Amino acid sequence: MVAVYEFLSIYEGLIYFVLIIGGVFMTRWLWRTWRAWREAIFGLEKEMAQRRLARAVAAMTLFLVFFFGEFIVASFIVPSLPPSYFLSTPTLDLLRTPTGTISAELAATMAALPTISADAVSEGCIPDEIFVASPVPGENISGLVTIEGVVDVPNLGFYKLEISSRGTENWQTFYASRGADAEPDDQQNEEGADNELGRLDTGELIPGDYLLRLVVTDNQGQSLPACVVQIQIIGQEE
Repeated sequence: MVAVYEFLSIYEGLIYFVLIIGGVFMTRWLWRTWRAWREAIFGLEKEMAQRRLARAVAAMTLFLVFFFGEFIVASFIVPSLPPSYFLSTPTLDLLRTPTGTISAELAATMAALPTISADAVSEGCIPDEIFVASPVPGENISGLVTIEGVVDVPNLGFYKLEISSRGTENWQTFYASRGADAEPDDQQNEEGADNELGRLDTGELIPGDYLLRLVVTDNQGQSLPACVVQIQIIGQEE
C-alpha cells in the first residue's frame, strides 16, 4: 500500500493528464452512443444502441472512480500520513534517545572488514541546510560523541543518523529525530548555527575508518541528498 500511495503522489500530475485525455474520449463516446440511442427507431437497432450506451456509461463510471480516487489519495490521504509511514524500515523509532548504539551483529561484521586508510572525505553536504559540522571529516573520535550540524530544510519530516564501515553499504541507523535540538535563548543557536543532531556511542565499534551519514526526509516521505562524512574511530584510552 505504501508503494501505491507513493506512486499516486509522485506521478500525480502525469496521472491527471492521462485521465483528462481519457475523459475527453470517454465523454465523446458517451455522447455519440447516447445520440445513437435517442435516434434509433427500430427495436433491434434501439436494443443494440442501448447496449453500446450501457458500456459507455460503465466506462465513464470507472473513469470517474479512478479520477476521484487519485484526487482523494493525493490531496487528502497522503498529506495526512506521518513521515514514518514511508520509511523502508518500519521498526525505526523516531523518539529521541540520549545515545545511539550499534547492534552486536553490525559490530561483528565490521570487525571482519579490513581497515582502509584514505584521505578524509565529505560529500553531499549543503552548508546551512543539511550539514554535519562535528565531527569534521577525518577526525579521530572515541567514547560518547555528540554529532553537531544543521538540519534546516522546508517541510522537514524527520532526519536520521547512520554509520557504515568505509567501503561498504551496510548502513546502520543509530539516531533519528523530527528536528535538531536548539536553545532559543542561546545566541549560538541562531538560524544556520550548529545544533546537536544526536549522539553516537563508539564503544561498541571496532576502531577503524567509518562513514557518518545524515539523511533528511521531508513531510512527503521523500529523502533529500544525504550528507556523508568520513570519520575514524580510535580505541578509548584506559
